Order: sequence, then structure tokens, then C-alpha cells
Amino acid sequence: MDLRLHLFVLGALINATAAAMLIPFLFDLFMGSQDWWVFLLSAGITAFAGTLIMLASTERVPTLNLRQALLLTVFIWIAIGSVGTIPFFIAPLNLSIASSFFESMSGITTTGSTTLVGLDQIQPGILLWRAMLQWLGGVGIVVMALSVLPALQVGGMQLFRTEAFDQSEKMLPRAGEIAAAVMAVYGLITFGGFIILWIAGMSPFDAVAHSMTSIATGGFSTHDASIGYFSSVKIEAAVVFLMILGSLPFLIFFRLKSGDFLVLIQDSQVRVFFALLIGAVAMTVMALISRDVLPLNQAVRDASFNVVSILTGTGYSTTNYENWGASAALIIFLIMFIGGCAGSTTCGIKVFRFQVLFGHALIQLRTMLQPNGVFKLTYNSRSLPETVVASVTTFFVLFVFTTFILAVLLGVAEPRFDLSGAMVSAATSVANVGPALGGLILQDGSLSSVGPAGSFADVNDAAKTLMALGMLLGRLELLTVIALFLPSLWRD
Repeated sequence: MDLRLHLFVLGALINATAAAMLIPFLFDLFMGSQDWWVFLLSAGITAFAGTLIMLASTERVPTLNLRQALLLTVFIWIAIGSVGTIPFFIAPLNLSIASSFFESMSGITTTGSTTLVGLDQIQPGILLWRAMLQWLGGVGIVVMALSVLPALQVGGMQLFRTEAFDQSEKMLPRAGEIAAAVMAVYGLITFGGFIILWIAGMSPFDAVAHSMTSIATGGFSTHDASIGYFSSVKIEAAVVFLMILGSLPFLIFFRLKSGDFLVLIQDSQVRVFFALLIGAVAMTVMALISRDVLPLNQAVRDASFNVVSILTGTGYSTTNYENWGASAALIIFLIMFIGGCAGSTTCGIKVFRFQVLFGHALIQLRTMLQPNGVFKLTYNSRSLPETVVASVTTFFVLFVFTTFILAVLLGVAEPRFDLSGAMVSAATSVANVGPALGGLILQDGSLSSVGPAGSFADVNDAAKTLMALGMLLGRLELLTVIALFLPSLWRD
């Protein structure tokens, strides 16, 4: 395989990441932080590496076939996640390489899990860098979902394929066009989110950071207490609004821009997403008031925010929902896998796959009752071929299997995990959600929570590395990475 194009693109993106590091450098310098040198040094190291990689490709290759696109996609996420590690490692945070890589991968994959504690005292540049990683990861996954995954036919994403993807040599130019259009809309929504959060009561810095991580459905906050730090209904409502925007297909925003306002009710995926959201909030509220955990008004407020946060894979919190009881915890665990719509910044299985699976199950039931009947599975009034159903089913099986295997590996790598801690930590990694449930049993018998009130700081390096790899698998829709290990891919 000719890797010259891969090296050129990787080098260019690594240099772009180095340029991005200058933003927190300048911010630290402006704020008078003594650690301004962290990002200046990181930018220098990153730019040096990026330039060397670009020099290794002295000639650009104009074409990109599907196999090369698959490899390039994985290379990009690994490369950006790796160089994003540098500031966390050299900053005075006392993080190991594994912890730094975990933090960077959690950022670029918009997972939101963290190994950092004492966020309120950490230098502002690091907090800004965490938000920027998630913002870049959010726009990156939208571009990938609209330009690369449909062409690779990953997990049913061929449903969103356009004519421009029919010829593989057009993939890279088309990705560039889509990236420019998405960046324009993405930047506009982010700026609007900043204004809304600032008006709602956040400081300008908090508003910038939370606007980036809300629209990216990432969940990194500037405070240990997350959104609960602000204790404001206005701020919670604004963040919920931004998380929902990030969970909608970005193609909708392009159609809204052209005046097609009916798209919000015409798209079946959007309708099902809102139905799931409302249903999950209602069930959680009922679980809370039936057990007298919270009064009705507080139950509605807390359930609305935290359910939206978990279902969209954002991972913000306003309270420790581990104290809500078994019924609410089960709802939290189940919605963790859903995610938002395809073509959004969210993670998880995605709503359209549940639609396809549910529709296929209904077809099978009707066929049993009417063996001579002819039934067609449709999506948005379009008939679906069997290949789409097979792709979605394969993705679903692999998702469950990967989560289970990762849970077993986490239990072996970190024996201190309790049962729920290992299982939900695996789920939150593959689904890119962020906080988990349960935790570690420490030597004194106490529990170190990995839930909304805790972090993964006490997890050992082996488990952190496994979780970081799980985040990468989940973010790249599993099949994109797994396909690289198939011998048939490398045969001519």
C-alpha cells in the first residue's frame, strides 16, 4: 500500500494541532499563568513531528481508495489523540503517560471520562485544551459520518450515502468540501452557545469552554462539580438545548438554512430521538418520585438534565445520580447505549440503528403470522436493502460483544473494580459517554467512585489504556478499526 498520501495528511493535521496549541499558550500568557511554557513546548514538539512526517511524503498521491480511506481514518484519530497527550504529560499535573493518553483520547473521542481531580485549581490553559480537543473531535466525527463512513458502509451508514461517494477517488476532495461547510455551521452554533451561556450567568471563560463541549456532546467541564457547580436553572436549560442541537443530524442544519423548516418533523430519526428522550425523562421522574428520592419539581429538573446528558453521550451532571436508587440506575445504564442521531456529534449505537432493528423484528413477526405475505422494511419512506439490515445487525452484535470483552479485560487488569464498575466503565468507554456507575474497592474497604461524583484517577494504568482503546473503537464505529485486522483487507 502506498502511504505517501497518508503521511502527508497526517503531517498536515499534526501541524494544525500544533497551531491549535498556541491558543491555550496565549491564553495562559494573558492570564498570567506560570505554566504558559507547557503549550509552547508542546506546540514545538508537535510541529517538529508533523513536519518530519510531511517531509517523509515528497510526492502527493491524488487518489484514495476505500482501503486507504479506512487506514487513514484510524491513523488520524490515533495521531491526534497521541499528540494531544503531550500537554497533559509535561504539565505539572503528575499524570503518567497512560493517564495523559486517557485524558487526550477521552477528549478527542468526546467521551468525557477524566483522570483529573481539582479542576477548579488547574491552570486555565489545560482546561481550555480539554474543551478544544472535544470541540475538534465533535466536528471531526460529523465530517467522518458524512463523508467517509457512508462510503465504507460501516454499520448501516450507507443509508446516508450520496452520489458524490460513488467514486472513491472523489472521497478526499468531497471530505474537504463537507469539512468546510460543517465547520461554518459548527462554529456558528458554538458562538451562539457562548452567547447564550454568558447571558445565562457563566463567566466568559466558562461559557467558551462549555459551549465547545456541549455542542460536541463531550462533557468536559471546568469544575469538579460539572454543571452542578453553577446551580442555575437557566444554565442547565441552555446546556440541555445545546446538547440536543449536537445530537441532531448536521444535514438538518443545512436544510434549515435553506428554509426547509419541516425537516424537524419529516425525519423519522429525529422524531424517534425526541420520543426516546421524553420517554426516558418521564420514566426516570416516575422512578424518583415513586421511591420518594426527590420531590416532583426537583425530580423533573434533575432527571431532565442528567437523562439528556447520558442519552446524548455528553456526560455532564448536576447531581450524583448513583444515589437515585436501582430503578433510576437501570434506566441510566440502558440509555447509555442509545446516543443521538447519525451525522451528529453523539456516540453510541445511534437512533437509526434501533429503528432498523425494531422494524426488522416487526417484519419477522408479521412473516410468522402471514407466511405468504410480502413485507418491506422502510426508513424515511425508502425501502431498505438486506445489506443495510445485515450491516446494522453486525454492528449491534459487535457493540455488545466488544463491551462484554472489554468489561472482562478491565476486571482482570484492575481487580479492584466492583462488578458494576467494570461493566459500566466498559460500556461508557465504547459508548463514549463519560461517567460510569460503581467504582473501585480500595484497600481500606472504601469505594472510589467512577460515577458523576468521581473520576478514573484511581484506576491503574493498564485499565486506563484499555479504556482509551475502547473509546477509540466506539468513536470509529467499531468496524472501521476491526476491519484493519482482517487479512483479506491487505490482499490485492
